[in-house]
Amino acid sequence: MALLLLVRHAVTEATGRRLSGSTPGIHLSSEGEAQAVRLAERLASLHLDAVYASPLERCVETARAIAQPRRLLVRPIPELEEVGYGRWTGRSLAQLTRTALWKKVQQSPSSVRFPGGETLVEAQRRGVSALEMLAARHQTGTVAAVSHADLIRLALAHYAGVHIDLFQRIVVSPASVSAVLLGDRIPRILRVNDTGSLEDLALRARRGHSTGDGRRPGPGTGRQRS
Repeated sequence: MALLLLVRHAVTEATGRRLSGSTPGIHLSSEGEAQAVRLAERLASLHLDAVYASPLERCVETARAIAQPRRLLVRPIPELEEVGYGRWTGRSLAQLTRTALWKKVQQSPSSVRFPGGETLVEAQRRGVSALEMLAARHQTGTVAAVSHADLIRLALAHYAGVHIDLFQRIVVSPASVSAVLLGDRIPRILRVNDTGSLEDLALRARRGHSTGDGRRPGPGTGRQRS
């Protein structure tokens, strides 16, 4: 079976503040660069056959931190891009929380099409298809796939047999690793939101247990949008 490491990109200046979505030109912040280095160190003992990433800069930069010490190239996979939020893309989360559609996203996300964008069902389908393709390509290997919060959460919900309306119960923090075994047998989820430390829990406690990454809730998550 193929071991897929689903990695969320490290933080940017917009993480937790804006719904970046498919916005190009958003790079890792200095904090994010440090996170990516620590992420690569955490993964150093694992042999990787390949490193894939959403083509957006913040994912590619995170992926490079993992790939370069191994002398691997980062292979872009467009289907690993974040959910297509349409006209919501780039707007502040503070603005979006005041819209009627926001409430619907919280209550029944599977029924929502983002204005000018896609549905969560469509995003889940393309994300899972991309991961299945990678599993078929690396049938007995281990690969890293660097993507975005919601796409990873949707994929984990699929492999756990969780309805999309409940996918927000899964937390995926910046620079976290979730691991899934895929192949001929039943998918096995080996890790979820592994940050290699308790820093995320300490931050959550200091901020009143608001979210898994210490930020206010976002569209479908709890402000995990990036």
